[in-house]
Amino acid sequence: MSPVIHVRGTVVLDDDREVGELWAVDGRVTFERPRTADDVVVVDGWAVPGLVDVHCHIGLGADGPVDRDTARAQAVADRDAGTLLVRDAGSPADTSWVHDRDDLPRLIRSGRHLARPKRYLRHYGRELADPADLPAAVAEEAERGDGWVKIVADWIDRDLGPDGDLRPLWPDDVLVEAVAVAHHHGARVTAHTFAAEAVPGLLAAGVDCLEHGTGLTPEGIEEVARRGIPVTATLLQVGQFDAIADAAHRYPVYADRMRRMHARRYQHVRDLHDAGVRVLVGTDAGGTIEHGRIAAEVAELVRAGIPDADVVAAASWRTRDWLGAPGLAEGASADLVVYGADPRVDARVLADPLAVVLRGAVVGGR
Repeated sequence: MSPVIHVRGTVVLDDDREVGELWAVDGRVTFERPRTADDVVVVDGWAVPGLVDVHCHIGLGADGPVDRDTARAQAVADRDAGTLLVRDAGSPADTSWVHDRDDLPRLIRSGRHLARPKRYLRHYGRELADPADLPAAVAEEAERGDGWVKIVADWIDRDLGPDGDLRPLWPDDVLVEAVAVAHHHGARVTAHTFAAEAVPGLLAAGVDCLEHGTGLTPEGIEEVARRGIPVTATLLQVGQFDAIADAAHRYPVYADRMRRMHARRYQHVRDLHDAGVRVLVGTDAGGTIEHGRIAAEVAELVRAGIPDADVVAAASWRTRDWLGAPGLAEGASADLVVYGADPRVDARVLADPLAVVLRGAVVGGR
């Protein structure tokens, strides 16, 4: 049995509600003082529902799938940073075993990335030789995952030689059918997209979320806002676009596009926010970015001009609600992070949690 945890100070429930204390008893939240509690851990500070990373790749390394021990270490790094809910935005490894581990963050899996041969990173995705196979593959990944499917919508086409550039992977009619199949199976679809060219087809198909979204034009941003489609900005990843361009010396057109998107990354995210687009917090950990960097991603969003309070809400209770995951409510799992100051005032506080509480147990923090 875990000790009772008594959190005192300010407990943020959502945008409009906060309380002065809560208890974690037998792994569950309660706002009523326990009648008897011989073993009580008291934590004073500002508490928020466990953080959420909506673009994370547990089970993925720089060269593809990793073994279970490495995947567990990735999940622990995220957990210790306060990330207690992960939407895994595509993984070549079967990480369903994470569901059985009480010491690891809760995981919402998207199955494998769906891509085409030579049109994505090697060993990362499930490659479909015939684009017409996408709807059937979506159905399979929807059954394997936890309510999400990940489609790679655009990537560099190296067959164009020096004119190689980002190009859509799928015909529009195939995307329409694929998204409809996902929805029929009760799954939502998120799409990797860097380029402007892929966006109209994705929107017409009724995609539920966009990852990166760096190619969105002003008109595209307006349409995304109108449709209520969230965008995961992944600024840590976009911050690497300059280096990616430097390495793409054989493809000058592509390199130039990547440099332009890198240069305008902060203004682009600010434009999304100002237009009313829901900007989600995702580190893109796995591959080339280390796990446990949610505070760094939050800092980048603040640097782009989104207010601290909005970014912290997006990293916690707002996105839990969007994903259909509970926050801090009577009887809910006690998944929360406590800080020494109010992160809504200064989001840099997220880098130094006093206590990380998962399923009612203190698993990290000072």
